Amino acid sequence: MTESTDGDEAVIGSLCEVWASVADACRQLDESQWALPTDCPGWSVRDQISHLIGVERTLLGDPMPEPVSEARPYVKNPIGALNESWIEVRRDTPGPEVLAEFVDVTDHRLAALRAFPPAKFDEVGWSPIGQVPYREFMGTRVLDSWAHEQDVRRALDHPGGRNGAGERLVLDRCAGAMAYVVGKKVKPPEGSTILFEVSGELGRQVPVMVEGGRARVAPHVPTDPTVTLAMDQEAFWRLGFGRATAAEVLASGQADVVGDVALGHQVLESMSFMI
Repeated sequence: MTESTDGDEAVIGSLCEVWASVADACRQLDESQWALPTDCPGWSVRDQISHLIGVERTLLGDPMPEPVSEARPYVKNPIGALNESWIEVRRDTPGPEVLAEFVDVTDHRLAALRAFPPAKFDEVGWSPIGQVPYREFMGTRVLDSWAHEQDVRRALDHPGGRNGAGERLVLDRCAGAMAYVVGKKVKPPEGSTILFEVSGELGRQVPVMVEGGRARVAPHVPTDPTVTLAMDQEAFWRLGFGRATAAEVLASGQADVVGDVALGHQVLESMSFMI
C-alpha cells in the first residue's frame, strides 16, 4: 500500500489508513483462516475481502461479473445481490491471491483519487446515502471498509485498527442515526429522553429527546433522562451496524440500562440502521 500524500483531502488519507490495516490483518493466514465465518451472514474472511475488492473495482469502472443465479437466503436487497456476484467469482481463489488483488485494486483507487482535481470532491452525485458531495461518498467507503476490517479481525481473533479515522467516522454515523432509531423505529412517548452514554477513547454522549412528535439530538445532556444506555464504543457501532444483538451486548456486560428498562431494551433491539 502506497504512503499517503493527500494534500487537503483527508478522506484519501483515511482510506489509505484503513485499507493498509485491512491488508495487515490478512497477511500470513492459512486457508482455514480464510474460510472462517464472520459476523456478516454467509460471508467468510475471504468473502469480506472479495466484497471490498468488488466495490472498488466498480468505482474504477471495471465490468460486473455475471449475476449469481442461485438465491442466497442472506441476500436481502438488490445491493446485496450485486455484492454477491463479486464474491462468488472469488470463492475458490486462494486467500493470498485475494489479498494481492485487494492491495493492487486499492492502490489503483488511491492513485485515481489523488489524480482528481480538488473540485471533483465537491461534486454532488449518487451515493448509498443519497445525493452528496463526492467527498462524503468516499467517507462511506472509509466506514464500510473499516467495518468489514473489524468483521475480519473478530473472526480471526486478531484485534487492531481501532480508534483511528475509520472508527471515528463509524461512531459519528451511528450517533447521527440515533434520532432516526428513536423517532422512527421505537416511537417512545412525547417528552421521553434517551441518553446513549458511550465509553472509550472515541466515546461520546448522544442525548435524544422526543418533542413535538419528533426525535432529535438534544443540545444538552439531560440531568434526569428517561433511560440511559451505557455501552462501550464497540457495542455502540456493532449494534448500529447490525453486527450484534441487544441480548449479546447485555449478556457480555458491554451495555447496561438505567431508568426505564423496558424502553431501554426496546431501543437496544432497534439500533440497527444499516442496510
